[in-house]
Amino acid sequence: MGLYADQILPRVVNWVMDSPALERLRQRTAAPLHGEVLELGFGSGLSLPHYPDAVTRVYAVDPAVLGRRLASERIERTSIPVEFTGLDGQRIPLPDESVDSALCTWTLCTIPDADRALREVRRVLRPGGVLRFVEHGRHDDPAVARWQDRLNPLQNLLAGGCNINRRIDTLIEESGLHMVELETFSMPGPRIFTRTYLGTAGKPG
Repeated sequence: MGLYADQILPRVVNWVMDSPALERLRQRTAAPLHGEVLELGFGSGLSLPHYPDAVTRVYAVDPAVLGRRLASERIERTSIPVEFTGLDGQRIPLPDESVDSALCTWTLCTIPDADRALREVRRVLRPGGVLRFVEHGRHDDPAVARWQDRLNPLQNLLAGGCNINRRIDTLIEESGLHMVELETFSMPGPRIFTRTYLGTAGKPG
């Protein structure tokens, strides 16, 4: 993947994403999780402190091997077992219907084939299981969305494949998961980056 993607970008992401405002969103997103959880885009383990007591195990998927080292202290501080389970959300090495919940935080923007990854999440969720997510994506203001489309190739190049113009709700619904609840709102900052989708999608029981 190269020096930038392998060694520099994971450190930058760990620093940028470790803010009080984003921590509050992680806490809200993780709060309903229970049982065995698949975390898509585990990164440096920033969500770990926010897992509730009802979580019994975390299966961590992330392509950045350096992230495992950056996450080591957070893993040591939690009582929840963390098992690294593959590098690619598009191919999750878990059996069908093997986890109770899934978590995805600011990850669907970067996975090359997000639809395939979401279908993998649906496959490994048990019937009645849920995906909790918080993501940035396409703005509902057409003028902002047009700028997102214009600037997306540059963003993709500079930010390790991150896309700023994906319709997160559409991606999730097209994967076969059922949208249970969805909030959309804007965080402080440039509008092309800050449209946020937070919610729950479920696998039919």
